[in-house]
Amino acid sequence: MINRRELFKLSGAAAVASMLPASILKAAPAAKGPFRFCLNTSTIMGQKPGLLHSIEIAAQAGYDGMELWINDIKDYVNKGNSIESLAAFIKAKKIVVEDIISFTTWMADDDAIRKAGLAELEEEMKLVSVLGCRRIAAPPMGVEKDEPIDFQKAGARYHEILVLGRKHNVMPLLEFWGASGTLYNFSQALAIAAAANDADARILPDVYHMFRGGSGFNCLNLVNGKVIDIIHMNDYPANKPVNEQTDSDRVYPGDGAAPLKQILRCLRAMGGTKILSLELFNDAYWKQDALLVAKTGLQKMKRLVNEVMTEK
Repeated sequence: MINRRELFKLSGAAAVASMLPASILKAAPAAKGPFRFCLNTSTIMGQKPGLLHSIEIAAQAGYDGMELWINDIKDYVNKGNSIESLAAFIKAKKIVVEDIISFTTWMADDDAIRKAGLAELEEEMKLVSVLGCRRIAAPPMGVEKDEPIDFQKAGARYHEILVLGRKHNVMPLLEFWGASGTLYNFSQALAIAAAANDADARILPDVYHMFRGGSGFNCLNLVNGKVIDIIHMNDYPANKPVNEQTDSDRVYPGDGAAPLKQILRCLRAMGGTKILSLELFNDAYWKQDALLVAKTGLQKMKRLVNEVMTEK
């Protein structure tokens, strides 16, 4: 077997592909139905491929789109590169930036912190709009852990950033974190979205966070297709207590205990196109070839989708 060092001696994508296992090289079945496939760069960030190579990997692996992290984009620009050059690179790779992972303090109770977060979020919206990206994540960054949520106040703050989003055509997706202690459950996110009283309100769920925060998955039956554009796809092991699991425990979709077929059925029944974005933080995967990891994740997602779409 060729080791990792020998693999990197080979040049070009074709050389790398030539070393991948036949089971991965074999084209994944063509997925049917209202699903698009996306790679969140967290899945391969441990290999440190860099922003441009991450985009190349996603395109070569066969993804429809990507979720990029805002810090990677800012680093690229701060090194003297233009955002327009990044947009041209992405366009040349024929891939779509579906969402940006951001961490602004738009929801914080402290007025100064929230004001700074709003200013930062608007600057990020301006930046990523050049990439043709129309979504940005809005998690509960800066919110005190274990503090009860005032849903009306949080809804008003979410409405405020939705107004910003319409200004720049980059809409914020309300994200919850299962271990946050504050905004950790789908029901809370749904209450905030309802309190925003805004037709553009959207929730960004994550299979791991729904498990970790006790949301369960039947809650997906309560919303229509407009509420969810993207879902972070992953799985979790069955042999570890829920409150001991961390982001690094996430595994490929289908390799754990999550009821992923049930989730896909719910997403299909909602109507509308759903973007399935592979978001992993697994140390073991980070030690493997990044293209191999990207291809493996895509193949596993497509297999699950096909099984659901061909059910009678």
